[in-house]
Amino acid sequence: MPTLHEIHKEMGELTIIPAQDVVRRKYLRKISEYTANSTVLYATSFSIKDIQGDVLQINRQDIQLFMSALKDVKGENLDLIIHSSGGSAEATEQIVNYLRSKFKKIRVIIPQNAMSAATMLACSADEIIMGKHSSIGPIDPQIISENYAVAAQSILSEFEMAQQSINKPGNNPILWLEKIKQYPPGLLIMCMNQIELAQKLVKDWLTKYMFKDDQNKTEKAKDISSWLGNNKELLSHGRSIGYDEARKHGLKIKLLEDDQKLQELVLSLFHATVATFQKTTCVKIVENHMGKGTYIQIQQNHS
Repeated sequence: MPTLHEIHKEMGELTIIPAQDVVRRKYLRKISEYTANSTVLYATSFSIKDIQGDVLQINRQDIQLFMSALKDVKGENLDLIIHSSGGSAEATEQIVNYLRSKFKKIRVIIPQNAMSAATMLACSADEIIMGKHSSIGPIDPQIISENYAVAAQSILSEFEMAQQSINKPGNNPILWLEKIKQYPPGLLIMCMNQIELAQKLVKDWLTKYMFKDDQNKTEKAKDISSWLGNNKELLSHGRSIGYDEARKHGLKIKLLEDDQKLQELVLSLFHATVATFQKTTCVKIVENHMGKGTYIQIQQNHS
């Protein structure tokens, strides 16, 4: 398969403008031709560009991007290729509902990373395909404000520590009381609700799709969603969960390397996508195998 360097070279040899779109679309089309499935790429530049705000996240705008990419796409089977750091669980739910209204069977292919809400999106598939180097991640929600980004479970655990400390004879509660005063109204309830929502969505999707023919589908789905959402066990929201661990915990996953032709095409597409982000101001792509889709561009400030 062509490396990232070779993809850049291939683009440089083309006289067609823009070369990066020609090369990327070529490999996306070849994947669809090989699998005979409709194919959509959802990718962001999160791994190579530091962009402020939620533009790189799965957000409410993305449903429009998917609608554009799926216009005139036929067939019952979809291969969704994801490279994303995650985002909103609510926006992900809307995307899943839309995709499932259009396709009978969905495979999610992860060429490198599908983290957080992107992991949730992957769990709505009938099957996941990962490389030996690929990873999904924990789905524990993050509470983000202007001043901090912290796991919802960390806030709940901290409040529990405060309760224990304040109620323990001989301890001075003033420091804890001052800290708790900084919590906005409803913060603890919001944390609990967000944790419950993430796990509920994943459990429901796994039950309905990935394990639909399994006699123990409800139990399996609950175990997996609880594990993925367990901040106390996984410890870090950015934790990389590879093929072996994900499969050990019960997810229905195939190894990309088991199909050498598919591996070559998928990684070539991924390298072409990374090259697109490197060569242009594009930061998000939602594109189908016919070369139609939407592209988000943003100008970065250089100091």
